Formats: sequence, structure tokens, C-alpha cells
Amino acid sequence: MYIAQAYKGLHDWWRYLIGTLIIIFAVIIGQIPFTIAAVLKAMQEGESIMGMDEQKLMTVLEPNLNLFLMLLSFAAGLLGVILVAKFLHKQSLRALTTARSKIDWKRFWFAFLLWGVVSSGFVFLDYFSSPENYVLNFKLVPFLILCVIAILLIPLQTSFEEYLFRGYFMQGIGVLTNSKWIPLLTTSVVFGLMHIANPEVSQLGYTVMIYYIGTGLFLGIITLMDEGLELALGFHAANNLFTALLVTADWTALQTHSVFKDISSPTAAGFIDIFMPVFVVFPLLLFVFSKVYKWTNWKDKLLGTVEKQKNEDYKTLE
Repeated sequence: MYIAQAYKGLHDWWRYLIGTLIIIFAVIIGQIPFTIAAVLKAMQEGESIMGMDEQKLMTVLEPNLNLFLMLLSFAAGLLGVILVAKFLHKQSLRALTTARSKIDWKRFWFAFLLWGVVSSGFVFLDYFSSPENYVLNFKLVPFLILCVIAILLIPLQTSFEEYLFRGYFMQGIGVLTNSKWIPLLTTSVVFGLMHIANPEVSQLGYTVMIYYIGTGLFLGIITLMDEGLELALGFHAANNLFTALLVTADWTALQTHSVFKDISSPTAAGFIDIFMPVFVVFPLLLFVFSKVYKWTNWKDKLLGTVEKQKNEDYKTLE
């Protein structure tokens, strides 16, 4: 079982507490370059970043520089997760990633390409059906720089979130509670709440939290059903990467030199924006994944207990 991989390392409750604090510290360290750059830029323009909301803060720097510096904190966080697992828990990256004997990169690329095509299709469908809501934002040189930054760093950002929530927290809460549904629900809700400060929430209302929590639940389900992070890593990377490259808006967290810019007025999101992905698209993706990878025993994998396997590879602390 994927959650039981935590037994291959040291899994005392206090290790997860200390590990979480170390990871938070790593993220804070990674935010220092962005903070310094934003302060210097604001000083040049005679402004102060104190009291700025996140939407205003994201427009202080040039979009490519802003994206690069913003993503550095996630890269630092990912390094923090890996180091905590290795040195504090004595757990391998493979055990944190999957229950298989090795990481299955074919699964990653399948999810990445599938969701990349589908999500891009949704963007172009909306563009051609409502062209008045978009303007062409494409500029060759800034876009090429964006491509380099996005391709190199966005997978690190999404991997940090997956290794933290569906990996470190999922396994930690699972072995501490001997449960699967508790870490599934807990990590999904916390993952959603982590996005509450995003500009989208202030523009679209708290209803958008249904999308964030629903996305976390979807990623948690595919992690538990597939006994590994590979599908979640691929999906999340494709979701953020293709969005950053294709479309931006003044009220979104990712301000980029994308191909298109959404100029429509943000309103309370409705069925298409929130409910269709969570209640239609994600269930269809679960169906596709379940058929491709022959998932069975859904009840036990999602709601069952976590049992320590009697294996010499598992470290006990008695």
C-alpha cells in the first residue's frame, strides 16, 4: 500500500511536526529573493508593499521575473520535503513517490499528455466560442523566456505540492491514524484552503473553494487508487504549465506573457467554471484511469485501514 510506505522510514509523530516546520522554513527562505526584488521595485516607484493585496503584489515586477522569483519558493520547498524525508525519516524518494519497485514515469507522462490535451482543448473551445472575452497577448521573445521558466520551474512547483500533500502529509497522517479516508479528506481540505489567499478567491468568491478542494480530493483519490504519486504529478504539472503558457488574466495568481489574455469581467463562478470540472470532468478522468490501470477494490483503498506489513524492510521503533 502507498501510505504504508511510511513504515519503511522513521514515522514518529514528532518527526512529522518537526519536518513540517523545516519545510515551512525552506519555503520562507525561498521567498526572500522575491521579497527583496518586490521591495526594491516598489521603492523605485515610491510605493510600499506593506498592505498590498496579493493581486497588486503580483504586478509589481515584470511578469517573467515575477514568475521566476515566485516559483523559487516552491523549488526550495520541494528540496525541503526531499531532505526531510531522507534525513529526518530515513525514507527514500521512491518510497515517498510510489509503492512500486521503481517510479513509473510512463504513468506520469500519460496523465501529463492526457490532461495537457484536454485542458488546452477547453481553452481553445472557450476562445473560439467567446472571442470577445480574449485578446491576443503573444509576444515572441517574452513568450520564449516564459517557456523556459515555466518548463523548468512549474513542474518543481507542482511536484512540491504533490510531494507535500499527497506524499508527506498523506503518508504521515495515514500511519498516525491507521486510516485512509482521514488523510484523504484532511489533505484535500488543507490543499484547498492553501489557495484561499489567491486573487481568484477575492474575485470569484468563496464558491471557487469547491474547485480547489475538489481538485485536491481528485488528486488524493488517484494517488490512493494507483498506489503512487505518478498520475497526480503528471496531471498537476500539465494543469499549471499549459495554463501559464496559454491564458492569463489580471485577476489570476499566474501573471504571464501567455498566448491569450482573458479580459472578461470576473464574476461569481458558475457551473462551467467550478462545478463541471469537479463533478463531470474529474469523474470522467477517474473512469479513464481506472480502465487503463485496472483499478479495483475502491472501498478498501479509499476507506480502509492502514496496516503495518510484517517485512524486514520496515523499520520499527518499539
